[in-house]
Amino acid sequence: MAGVAHKSHEMGLHSEQLSGRTQQRFFSATEEENFVYPWSYEVDFDKSAQFDAEGMDTPQINVKIRELMQQGHGTITVKNPMARHSLGVGILNRLNLNFEGSLGYFGCGLIDGPNVHISGRVGWSCAENMMAGTVVIEKNGGSTFGAAMRGGDLVCKGDVGSRTGIDQKGGTIIVGGRTGAFSGFMMQRGRMVILGDAGKNLGDSMYDGTIYVGGKLTDLGVDCVEGEMTDLDVKWLNDKLGKYGLEAPNGAENMTKLVSGKQLWNYDNLEPTEKKLVL
Repeated sequence: MAGVAHKSHEMGLHSEQLSGRTQQRFFSATEEENFVYPWSYEVDFDKSAQFDAEGMDTPQINVKIRELMQQGHGTITVKNPMARHSLGVGILNRLNLNFEGSLGYFGCGLIDGPNVHISGRVGWSCAENMMAGTVVIEKNGGSTFGAAMRGGDLVCKGDVGSRTGIDQKGGTIIVGGRTGAFSGFMMQRGRMVILGDAGKNLGDSMYDGTIYVGGKLTDLGVDCVEGEMTDLDVKWLNDKLGKYGLEAPNGAENMTKLVSGKQLWNYDNLEPTEKKLVL
C-alpha cells in the first residue's frame, strides 16, 4: 500500500490539503462481501440471454434487463435499442451488458458495477454519475459525456460533444477522437484522456485531477495549466489505452498533461483586485 501511495503522489494525485478527518479509504481485497450490494443478484457470466427491444418502450426494456439478472443471467444482449433514452440506468450489479445499436440521452447513468458495451452512438449525458464498472462506446457520443462521474472507465472511441466530464469526481474518461468546449469544467478528481483535439476553455475552473490531450488545444480555461509529463504518466497511459485497443496518435510521451493551477482554491479569501487578476 505504501508503494502505491508513493506512486500516486508522484503522479500528482492526493495533492489536496484536507483539514480535519481524512477522506481516504482503504479496503482489504479479502473482504469480497463488501464489493457488492447486499440486494444485488447472483449472476453467472457464462449464462447469457438476449432479447429484441424493437417495439418495447424504455421502462419495459429496463425491467426486462432486471428480470434476466434476477434469473441469474450475467451476460445480456439488447438488440435494436433504437436510440431510446435512459436505457441501462441504475444498475448496481456485476453484469456484462451489450447494446447492439445506439442509445439516446442519459444512457447507463447511475451505474455501479456493470461492464457495458455499446456498438453504436450515445446521446447527451451518457454514464452520468457512474460509480464503477466500464462503459465502452464504439462510435460517437453527445455533450456532457460522463458528467459528475465518480469511478470506473468510460470510453468513447469516436468524437464527443462539449462539456465532457463536467464536475468529474473520479474515474477515467477516454475519448478516442475530439471533444468540444468546456470539457473538464469544474473537474474535481480523476483523469481525462483526449486522443484528438480539444475545444475552447479546456479544464476551466478545474479543482484537481489530470487531463491528457494528444491533439491540438484551442485554449485553456481559468486556472488550467500545463503539467510535467512523467514516466509514470506515460506507463499509465499506455497500459490504460492498451486495454481498449487505443493508442496515442504521436505516442503517450508526447501528449500534453494539464492540471489545476490551484489559484482558485482559496478564491473567497482573495481581495477584489486579486479576483480580477485570476479571472
